[in-house]
Amino acid sequence: MRRRRERFGEESSDPLDSLANLFELAMVLAVALLTMIAIRFNMTEMFSDKDFTMVKNPGKADMEIITKSGERIEKYKAADKGNGERQGNGKRVGTAYQLENGEIIYVPE
Repeated sequence: MRRRRERFGEESSDPLDSLANLFELAMVLAVALLTMIAIRFNMTEMFSDKDFTMVKNPGKADMEIITKSGERIEKYKAADKGNGERQGNGKRVGTAYQLENGEIIYVPE
């Protein structure tokens, strides 16, 4: 045994050495999975320096507006009284038109 160890180098007798390698592999796979999810759901703008506004479910009761300004990300949900009417105070800021091809154009006032 001694000759074999000298010939091939000192072998580690600690069984936890391979566990560290498995942890590193799991971390690489986790980062790869998170990257693929971000690409799949078109969330890459969350990681960029550009500001943006995104509307989820426009015109529906569960509509959400997500705004990124610098490092700050804010999420607004549409308030609903339960009968389809919105609550709160506000003012009209523009008009939206839907074309025949489904495209929506917003015209500010």
